[in-house]
Amino acid sequence: MTKSTQTIKSAKGRVTISLFVSLFAIWLMLNSTLAWQVWVLGLVLAIAGAVAFKDIATAYSGIRFSPKSLIYYVAYLGLFLKELVIANLNVAWLVLKPDPNLQPAIIQVKTDLKTAVGRLALANSITLTPGTLVVEIKDDSLFIHCIDVSEANPADDVRESVAHFEKYLKVVYG
Repeated sequence: MTKSTQTIKSAKGRVTISLFVSLFAIWLMLNSTLAWQVWVLGLVLAIAGAVAFKDIATAYSGIRFSPKSLIYYVAYLGLFLKELVIANLNVAWLVLKPDPNLQPAIIQVKTDLKTAVGRLALANSITLTPGTLVVEIKDDSLFIHCIDVSEANPADDVRESVAHFEKYLKVVYG
């Protein structure tokens, strides 16, 4: 067996494992029960799905599963929830202001994330926080629409928020 064939098989194995873990985790979250029958059915369906879709789910090869990545992912979720609450309060304040005088803009932010799924997770995190929307991902740059940039250094604030997300997503997605 050649070295390139071994590399391809190894990558497909990582995709299968990552896809299985993801599908099983989603199954458990959607069912939210500890009944053993649900767990067994979830295992069977996750294995079948991972085997069936391993050749087309190449984005999953970028996900790293380790105790460290799990800890970072949980920390990332905490940071995301904090940023979500702050963004909601900021947008609510903008809506309730008598004279909002909004100054929208699109800001380009470069990312250090190497995998497509990592950049996608970052883009989704930004888009899910009110007041911001990723309008394009081009190579290692995200173009982010901000509802209001009337602050002193809005681009720096956006880059700082992105850097906070990236710190955790680098460990999980590379």
